[in-house]
Amino acid sequence: MLNGAENWKGFRSKELRSIGVLLGLVLFCVAGHATQQSLPTLKPIDEAASKPDFLAFRKQLQNAIAKHDVAAVLAVVHPNIKNSFDADEGIEAFKEKWRPSDPDSQLWKELGKVLALGGSFDGTQEFTAPYTFSRWPQDVDAFEFVAVIGSNVRLRNQPRSDAPSTTSVSYAILQLDEEALNTDWMNKEWTAVKVGGRKSYIATRFVRSPVDYRARFTRSARGWQLTLFLNGD
Repeated sequence: MLNGAENWKGFRSKELRSIGVLLGLVLFCVAGHATQQSLPTLKPIDEAASKPDFLAFRKQLQNAIAKHDVAAVLAVVHPNIKNSFDADEGIEAFKEKWRPSDPDSQLWKELGKVLALGGSFDGTQEFTAPYTFSRWPQDVDAFEFVAVIGSNVRLRNQPRSDAPSTTSVSYAILQLDEEALNTDWMNKEWTAVKVGGRKSYIATRFVRSPVDYRARFTRSARGWQLTLFLNGD
């Protein structure tokens, strides 16, 4: 009888542990859902397909970027392209800034990311990319918040991929934690954010600042041209 009682106690102990694990998972899912519901969101937008001529133009430009085709890219750069908020305009300033012929030029990476994130039209003659800039809510501080550019992205309590997850979010707008605001967070693997008053970390590849690089394309008699490519504010 004693062995039977001990076996029963062992069984009950395992059963209770299992119930506790399941309850913890349920509470985690509920908490994560509640967190997501309480956050503002910015879902992906890409209006390019609404104008077939622009869609074809963008496809050709993306192919040129993939091939690092300097001539093809420069051919669509407007002679008076705006490169910054200073008096840094014109195609010569563009070439000086980006040095597209250099093997380590960042042009291909930055312009490629901008085009991959869709965008929207301003009237019929201008297209602005990415959507994280063109559709950013005007009442949200562009320097203190970032957009999550993925679904079911996990936030963790430490800047490690094996750290416990605090919640998951989809296309949410997140507030940067002071740790991120005081560092060059865009060039780090993990970004500190603040959700529900608690610090968490998200892989930087899944977030984008609205003041990161953006591009504007304008249609003229010469067709679609890149008229603005810059970052900051």
